[in-house]
Amino acid sequence: MLRIWGRANSSNVMKVLWLCEELGLPFERIDAGGAFGKTREPAYLAMNPNALVPTIEEPDGFTLWESNAILRYLARSRAPGNPIYPADLRLAADCDRWMDWQVAAVNRPMTTVFFTYVRIPEAERDWPATHKARAEAETLWAMLDRHVAGRPFITGDDFTLADIALGIYAHRWFALPIERAEMPDLRAWYDRLLVRPGCAKHAAGPLT
Repeated sequence: MLRIWGRANSSNVMKVLWLCEELGLPFERIDAGGAFGKTREPAYLAMNPNALVPTIEEPDGFTLWESNAILRYLARSRAPGNPIYPADLRLAADCDRWMDWQVAAVNRPMTTVFFTYVRIPEAERDWPATHKARAEAETLWAMLDRHVAGRPFITGDDFTLADIALGIYAHRWFALPIERAEMPDLRAWYDRLLVRPGCAKHAAGPLT
């Protein structure tokens, strides 16, 4: 059985759990990272020298880290041809583009805002940095708001890995106690994600 190393409240682990739910994949999840430790142990570092989560481990010993790479691998190996990772070259490239945008653009400001409100003690919070990050994130979400206008999902009619990768952060955007500009198309897209069992089970809970 597939093993997923990582704590359930990690955004990157949530991606993998959500995909497994979408594809009906059985798995064993092992708590690792944060308060659970394990990521600095020699056995874990042999699988993932970054000491981060998630890492997946196949029954034959194959291991893989980096959450978006894991999403692509699982979609290709478990569900080839499934529109969740399109077979069409251009649709796949579009999916990849938005997944990469999540890592390259959205992750940094959203992590700053999330940590400020959820994981950093109030006395230690850097409010100028947080306000700057919130404004940057809002600009990015406005881009996606315009993009999803008139389409149900990021690449078009079909739900894909791009929706998973960005849906995790959209949940944080809408759940955090911050000011947000009105983005009706982004909100409608997010609401479509919330009804999916994988999102509801693994990615839409309380922020911790």
